[in-house]
Formats: sequence, structure tokens, C-alpha cells
Amino acid sequence: MPASLDELVTLLDLEPLEVGLFRGGQPEGSSLKRVFGGQVAAQAVTAAQLTVPEDRHIHSLHAYFLLGGDPSIPIVYDVENVRDGGSFTTRRIAARQHGENIFYMTASFQRTEDGFDHQDVMPQVPSPAESVPLLDVIRQVRPQEVESWKREWSSFDLRYIGDNRPADDPTRATVPAVQRLWFRADGTLPASRIIHTAAFVYISDFSLLGVALLPHGELISSPRVQPASLDHTIWFHRPISADEWLLYDQTSPSASGARGLSTARVFAEDGTLVATVAQEGLIRRVTPRD
Repeated sequence: MPASLDELVTLLDLEPLEVGLFRGGQPEGSSLKRVFGGQVAAQAVTAAQLTVPEDRHIHSLHAYFLLGGDPSIPIVYDVENVRDGGSFTTRRIAARQHGENIFYMTASFQRTEDGFDHQDVMPQVPSPAESVPLLDVIRQVRPQEVESWKREWSSFDLRYIGDNRPADDPTRATVPAVQRLWFRADGTLPASRIIHTAAFVYISDFSLLGVALLPHGELISSPRVQPASLDHTIWFHRPISADEWLLYDQTSPSASGARGLSTARVFAEDGTLVATVAQEGLIRRVTPRD
């Protein structure tokens, strides 16, 4: 994982190999045994954005994680030009390692248009300044992981709000799991919509699957759980600034068949709804060996 925001930006700077073909690097010194799913998704959406006209902005992506990525070698991204229409542009992206597809994404882009406009209201939550740095939470619950956590996640500033339904949002009283946090890039990103979009996609995979385990009293890192992202979808409603505070309002409506579904509304600090995210992942129950 990138140990700083500069490393993350470097990770998102893909090497063009041929028309529609790019190579993405890997962070140095990561302790992860497989590539973080958010990294693959962020590099894939970067590759797609590099092939569309500047007046087309992403409005949705749908991705499938097929195989765990190898963090020791680069990833090749092959962008297929599916359609260039009058208003919409569609790209399909395949990520490959060792001659196999490890990830697929379809991304759709739209020319800016005026139209009907409404949105959900942001729940009343503590401000980022009033929320707990996530590192302090890690220090309390898993002190042995503090140093590795800092090394892996220092590119973003994350503030934990917690499960504070129904006190601040009575409409969520019947939802099995609610978890909220603030996040932003830990520094100033380049003034590029491509980078801000990719940085948001990167961090969107950070905590979503773990929300499906909240009703069952398990953490995503528990030896009693085998987790893996299966698919990931984002709808982009309005422009995103990934280096300004974003509220990740996460819920999990269902878990069954060893899979958990989580969704999230993403609000800017001023209450603007900027995106909606959904993910289904494997949360297989396992029996630890002695």
C-alpha cells in the first residue's frame, strides 16, 4: 500500500504501452499478500479516463474482482472502446497478470447536461474535527497493528464516527448495520478530475465489506472470517474533491450464502450527495486451526 499521498499519486500515473493499453505499478514495501482491490479499481478507472474526451465525465462504474492480484509485478490494463455516442461514452477495462484476467470493469461517461435535480439529506453527524482519528481506534482495539496500519493507510486521513443510529437519523433504526466515517486525501491532490476520481475509487474499497460483519460481532481481520471483494459499483452524482472531507454513510441490508452486501451514500461536508457505492463480498465463516 502507498505510505504517502505522493506515492498514491505516483501509483495512479500509468505507463502507456499502446493505444488503449497501460501498465500500472505497485507500491514498495507492502505487507499485503495480494493487491488491494481499491488499487486495481483506481488504476482501471484511470486507464479508462485517459481514453475518453475531456468533456465526458464518469457517471458510473461496475467492477468484478476475479482473482487476487500479485503485488510483486505490474498490472496491465486493456481498455476496450465499447461506444462513443453523442452524449455517452462506454469503456470496458480488463486488468491482467500472469496471462490471466484478474479484474473487469465497465465504466460509463457522460457529457455534462442540465436536468432534474434532487438528493437525500445528509444525516446529522459529528464534524471531522469532532470525530476520532481511525488510527486512535486501531491503537485501542489492535495496538499490535498500529505501525503496519500507519504504513499502509497514511495516504488518507480517516475519522471514525461509529454506529450512531438512531440518535442522529431515526430513519435508520431498522437497518441491521450502520457505520460512518469521514475521509479525505492526507494532503492536496493535483487539480485533475482524473486523479480525484481515481483517489476516491481507491479509498471506497477501504471499509465497505466490514460493515456486513457488524451485526455478527466480527471484524474483517478476524481469523474466523475469509473476506474478499466480489464486485464493486459506484454511481457518481456530482463532482468529487477527494482531498476535501467526505462522509461515508455505510449500511448493510443483507448477508446470506457466505456473502455480504454493503451500500454507502457519500456526502461532501456541505451536505452535497456526490456518490453512491455498493459492494458484495465474500464473508465466509471459517474455523481457525490450532
